[in-house]
Amino acid sequence: MLMSFLPLWLLRLVGGALGACAGWLNMRPMKVARINLRLAQPQLSDRDVEKLGRKRLTHIGKMFCETPKIWRMSNKWLDKKIVEIEGLEYIEAALANDRGTIVIIPHYGNWEVIGMWLSRRAPMTSLYKPPKQPLIEQWVKDSREVAGATLVPTSVRGVSAVMKALKRGEVTGILPDHQPPLGSGNFAPYFDFPALTMTLIHNLIQRTGSQAIICLAELVPGGWKIIFKPVSKDLYSADQQTHLVALNRELESVALLKPEQYQWEYKRYRIRPDGNLNYYPKGT
Repeated sequence: MLMSFLPLWLLRLVGGALGACAGWLNMRPMKVARINLRLAQPQLSDRDVEKLGRKRLTHIGKMFCETPKIWRMSNKWLDKKIVEIEGLEYIEAALANDRGTIVIIPHYGNWEVIGMWLSRRAPMTSLYKPPKQPLIEQWVKDSREVAGATLVPTSVRGVSAVMKALKRGEVTGILPDHQPPLGSGNFAPYFDFPALTMTLIHNLIQRTGSQAIICLAELVPGGWKIIFKPVSKDLYSADQQTHLVALNRELESVALLKPEQYQWEYKRYRIRPDGNLNYYPKGT
């Protein structure tokens, strides 16, 4: 991709402008972000929702434009762009433990940075959903594996590979805030509304005894700030519902760190437990 040859500051400038245009044109991501922000942050005025939604779209544009460069550039380049690491002691302690580590990576900032950074520091096996186009799939897979990670598809075989990696004391990265299929999740409050939440992390913890840690890659001037955070003890509960409530609370906390960097444009409430229509009308 030719854009990956441009400097990072220019990619962010172009991406921010594209995102701003998408906001002003009221494109689908803006419509969805508006709905989610009104549900999650009812204290915001309509004006504040619009302002935050448009700011969010500028960050989508920045991430979209900078990601191919992250995939193309060397590890040395990426290390130079990590301008700060917060909570490094948490991941160091986790990697020193042989129980295996589940790195919970919410859709915040640019999560592609995390896999590239972590996979050079520990053996890492992660799930991914292959794109429909074979050429794009190969490009994405090769780019993510260039630093040493192993990617496996979101299937029974893929989950089995992740479980074996954790039992070997290795690392997996999981993006926890997508809506899973009905058979792979249960409902738990997310900003006070029931959201279908993945049970995968709970199952992995219970079956492998692995530890969990949250990791973020926040966009900052000149690059990214990596943040490691410990998780609530309730995440380790044998009771699945206690775990799911705790997981969504962790995600709420992340979303409010810098709300413009969180993925509000994702339809987290598409499926409702009462069977009624979801919150997103046609056209969003």
